[in-house]
Amino acid sequence: MRSYTIPVDGMTCASCVGRIEKIIGRQEGIKNVAVNLAKENVTFQSEKEADLTAIAAAVEEYGYQLKLERIEKSSSSKFFAGKNENEKDEFYETLKKDFFLALILTLPVFLISMLMEYEFFLYAWHFTYDYTNKILLILTTPVMFISGRRFFAVFIRNIRRFSVEMNSLVAIGTAAAYGYSVLATLFPFEFTLEGKIPHVYFETAGVIITLILMGKLLEHRAKRKTNDAVKKLIELQPKTARILRNGIEEEILLEQLEKDQLVVIRPGEKIPTDGVLVSGSSSVDESMITGESLPVDKQTGSKVIGGTINKIGSFNFRVTEVGDNTILSQIIRLVEQAQSSKPPIQKLVDKVSEVFVPAVIVIAALTFLGWLFFGTQNSFISALVNFVAVLIVACPCALGLATPTAIIVGTGLGASNGILIRDGESLESAEKISTVVFDKTGTLTEGKPAVSKVICLDIYENDLIQIAASLEKKSEHPLANAVVEYAKDKNITLSEPESFQSVTGFGVTGIVCGKAVLLGNRKIMEEKAIKLNDESISEFVSSAQDKTVIYVVIEGSLKGLLLIEDQLKHTSKEAVEILTKMKIKTVMLTGDNKLIAKAIAEKTGLSYFHAEVLPNEKAEIVKQLQAKSEFVAMVGDGINDAPALAQANLGIAIGTGADVAIETAQITLVKGDLRNVAKAINLSKKTLSAIKQNLFWAFIYNVVLIPLAAAGLLNPMIAALAMSLSSVSVVTNSLRLKRTKI
Repeated sequence: MRSYTIPVDGMTCASCVGRIEKIIGRQEGIKNVAVNLAKENVTFQSEKEADLTAIAAAVEEYGYQLKLERIEKSSSSKFFAGKNENEKDEFYETLKKDFFLALILTLPVFLISMLMEYEFFLYAWHFTYDYTNKILLILTTPVMFISGRRFFAVFIRNIRRFSVEMNSLVAIGTAAAYGYSVLATLFPFEFTLEGKIPHVYFETAGVIITLILMGKLLEHRAKRKTNDAVKKLIELQPKTARILRNGIEEEILLEQLEKDQLVVIRPGEKIPTDGVLVSGSSSVDESMITGESLPVDKQTGSKVIGGTINKIGSFNFRVTEVGDNTILSQIIRLVEQAQSSKPPIQKLVDKVSEVFVPAVIVIAALTFLGWLFFGTQNSFISALVNFVAVLIVACPCALGLATPTAIIVGTGLGASNGILIRDGESLESAEKISTVVFDKTGTLTEGKPAVSKVICLDIYENDLIQIAASLEKKSEHPLANAVVEYAKDKNITLSEPESFQSVTGFGVTGIVCGKAVLLGNRKIMEEKAIKLNDESISEFVSSAQDKTVIYVVIEGSLKGLLLIEDQLKHTSKEAVEILTKMKIKTVMLTGDNKLIAKAIAEKTGLSYFHAEVLPNEKAEIVKQLQAKSEFVAMVGDGINDAPALAQANLGIAIGTGADVAIETAQITLVKGDLRNVAKAINLSKKTLSAIKQNLFWAFIYNVVLIPLAAAGLLNPMIAALAMSLSSVSVVTNSLRLKRTKI
């Protein structure tokens, strides 16, 4: 399945969103179409390579343009919108020119029209009403057909397709006011009543277009600010890198950088890509990637992330990832994906938007007819003015921007704090969390177990470790790695096992140096009927508390025990305390015995724990919690956590863990700081709160002001100002999230 993200020009309101989604959704093989009004792009998927030219042509028939020239194909067979800031600025400059032209011409039109009502002005103004109307006509016409051409161009295209949107409302409203005024100016006697020259509404048409352009200008500037998070991430990557080739430093473009090359980093420089230190040491500011406020010390063997900033030392590192495979590129891709997605709350808005503009036109028509037939004096004029007011005051833009602007700012804020959110639905789900389930190893603990004590029974320690580590080197389990590392530290040479078998959740078996070997927990010892009656063994096990005991059996006889310790993360206890204060239950799942589980639970303050849990049982426990009406978040880092992450209402992966866990989860904590679980929930609540506020004011605005306009209580110019500012207020409210502490 191929994914596409393409910029779209010409969208103005929520009605445009629904129309474009329908047009593209009708194309063969196209699925999951989603248009983002705030980001001005469309995302969709195709089972085979999509015919983008045909899709663009279909969309263009309705007055929209897919900017295919800004598409770049990535190495991961996904398509993303290219960043073309010059084109964005060009649109902004054109909009600004149109606005200032309209403003310069509309100000005199407005002042003359208003002051003509006062006698003192008539003494100074030496032109007749008839001549004045002609002056107003000359000044207003460029406003209508130069500054306001965008509204009429789209309206004409829409009429051909029997469709309507915000441009239609503006075009019909201003055309009605302008058209009547032109006729009244050119043929005044046809409209004269009781000898009075008819009143014209050039100022209404001009002011409406000027104010709407002003609103569009402010809205465009505000929308660009919502994308600051992604722009800052993109700007993190330097343009060049300094490599060491044949002992000589050489500066190359970032695009020319290849894996395994040596890169030289000096104090204060940005790190161009991901890699591993091979010489030197320093501290690195990783705050923009991980949210970690303090610089991180780096030594030989430490990993560095592209886009982070070196502080004081100098070092050389070997490149491990380039291009789309770097952590920074993956973060940018995830953030863009999340910002282009739609949360479930958007479905209501989409349904309303489909009928909004047609409904407004019907209301405006009924308003005109009502005032025309049931109005009092000058019923036609009243009908015309109120008709225009209804059309202009309606604002589908605010509805279309309410959700995406908040999602963009919210996901960007999350990324800057080391919280990557896959989509809008995940962001909305986090608010409902009632129970957080933690895996133990690598999640609550550092995930770097180490052998802390060895007990030998009728065998030398080095012999015991040599046999145990030789078998464990075939396993990928963290406990196995601890045994292997212990052997390396003691410079013990390992053998190649003749056979190896992993018994999931229990241990490993095999043959080493011709001897049958079994390493595992107490469960497998009991299952294999291995005798464990020695007093020293009992004392050793009882003193272990929160440490793991591995039994080593050689040729059917217990020969030793290994005590393995995995330190708690320094943030685990604080993270659990924060969640408890938020009235959220906390549960731990572990394959370790009850003694270890109980000790960890007591240290961290966990509400509940499940010990001796097999990997396939984790998802079942999550399911049981869900059956009790709990909304469950699962936090894990390993391959064996993937089923539970998938089963949970919200999967949260530790960014330092296995790729399969990260792929399965909806939220990734880049640094692995468990305090960010609470931050993710708070971010969800604040973002959802902003969305609800935006939607409330967008709906209330239209529900209150449209009836006021229909009742004749709203001047069209005031309506235009209200309509322009409503969209700006929605975007501004979303931007408040950027200053929120989570």
